[in-house]
Amino acid sequence: MRRLPPLNALRSFEAAARHGSFNQAADELFVTPSAISHQVKTLEQFLDLKLFRRSKRRVELTAAGEKYLPAIEHALDEIDSATRRLVANPNAGAVTLSVSPAFLTRWLMPRLGHFQERYADVELRMSASLAEVDFNQSDIDMAVRYGRGDWDGGESHFLLGMSVVPVCSPRLLDGRRPLRTPDDLRHHTLIHVSTRMDEWRAWLRSAGIDEVGFGKDLRFSSTSLATGAAVEGLGIALADRKLVYKELRSGELVVPFDISMDTQSAFYLVWPKDRPLSHGMKAFKEWILEEVEAGDKGLEVMPLPASS
Repeated sequence: MRRLPPLNALRSFEAAARHGSFNQAADELFVTPSAISHQVKTLEQFLDLKLFRRSKRRVELTAAGEKYLPAIEHALDEIDSATRRLVANPNAGAVTLSVSPAFLTRWLMPRLGHFQERYADVELRMSASLAEVDFNQSDIDMAVRYGRGDWDGGESHFLLGMSVVPVCSPRLLDGRRPLRTPDDLRHHTLIHVSTRMDEWRAWLRSAGIDEVGFGKDLRFSSTSLATGAAVEGLGIALADRKLVYKELRSGELVVPFDISMDTQSAFYLVWPKDRPLSHGMKAFKEWILEEVEAGDKGLEVMPLPASS
């Protein structure tokens, strides 16, 4: 059994310690100063320790009180956060997800039917975002983010590594400036994702291409927009085959040069550290890891030879 003092005694102690005053603590908790004094005395008797040194105008923490306070503050904060989350989301089967836009639209959404069939009791509430996730200041339960797997305050699990290749409209292969060799890219517009401006430079180096003379760029804020621009023939983008599988299968996009580059980053599933997973969160984690494992099979699309 847990050896726990009364909650009201802990609240009174924390408020009095924070204010350095029984009177101000009483005002905050809407009780009398004598009630605060009684609760603190109850806590001291429970612990068999003095927590305050009392004077006429103020109270000061003893060494024992100073040692005890941080843990009590943290525990009360956790109770407050848990209560707010429960009130905001009383359905334990609901999961609020924040997902990187490209992953959401190009990988997750086509597979969500499988989740709904398997977990009819779990409601997914999703939004697309690239913003940093603060689990303590939002109602987000889990997130999918692109990076190196190191998020403050979050546990993370690897989902998909990214290895990019050039993709473009088949119209560019035999256009006014045909794409025969990687060096022919210097005659075309390179489409960038604004948050990953170094990817093309790194890919050119990996392909052994001198980047001098590459001057035509087009920038977009997301992978989906960059891919859409490539479909429209506005230039050549870098993309992972798994995220443009639909366009490669339909022929809207082709891979002119089968030279891939590992980006050293990946998509990760992230959730709050030290917070137990709810039924819905466990279900989503289990499902998405299974889908990742199954989804890598049979997705390879061969490049269309540039000379064809």
